[in-house]
Amino acid sequence: MNLDILAFGVHPDDVELSCAGTLMVQKKNGNKVGIIDLTLGELGTRGTTEIRLCEANNAAKIIGATVRENLKMRDGFFKNDEEHQLRVIQCIRKYKPQIVFANAIDDRHPDHGRAAELLRDSFFLSGLRMIETKDENGNIQDAWRPRLILNYIQDRWINPSIVVDISEFMNKKIDAIKAFKSQFYDPNSTEPATYIASENFFNSIPARAMEMGRASGFKYAEGFTSSKILGVKDISKIF
Repeated sequence: MNLDILAFGVHPDDVELSCAGTLMVQKKNGNKVGIIDLTLGELGTRGTTEIRLCEANNAAKIIGATVRENLKMRDGFFKNDEEHQLRVIQCIRKYKPQIVFANAIDDRHPDHGRAAELLRDSFFLSGLRMIETKDENGNIQDAWRPRLILNYIQDRWINPSIVVDISEFMNKKIDAIKAFKSQFYDPNSTEPATYIASENFFNSIPARAMEMGRASGFKYAEGFTSSKILGVKDISKIF
């Protein structure tokens, strides 16, 4: 199965918080989108891995993702090494996406920046035919390098290279985030208080999207950074 966009997140809910709106825009435009979670988020203070898996599947349905997989790497302790790179390469070669979304290059949570490095290196290595990987049935996979990797922006503000208008899907993005009921603000919850479970954090989600969109004249937007210079064929279509 070939996908147009494959969004990676180190923790279940990373994708929902950071690029769910863009995935829904692309889904509406006729593109196939998929999500890969690197870990189960087992170090999370609230909920359980079983609950988060269920929540992740519910969120994927709201987004309209064709597939969602979890690589079950070790939360907090995965490395950017050969073992982990090969597992990411297998996913890229399996789904042959044109574009990859990856975690923020720098963020409050150290897993995010480390995942960005792992995904960046795997993105490049996946295109080298001398690196051999096999699919679930033991068949040798073809080398594949997507056209572009974009890093979404998470908790810390990073000036974006590009923003995507998600105004039409902002409410649905919030619904996808709310699918993770165990993780976010609930005044009736008896779970321990955490940074992302606060009311202020939840209120910051639409506020961040408004700030991302303001300079381009969008009500709500999601931002991405790129190490590659992005080009257009028609400069008159830039907002």
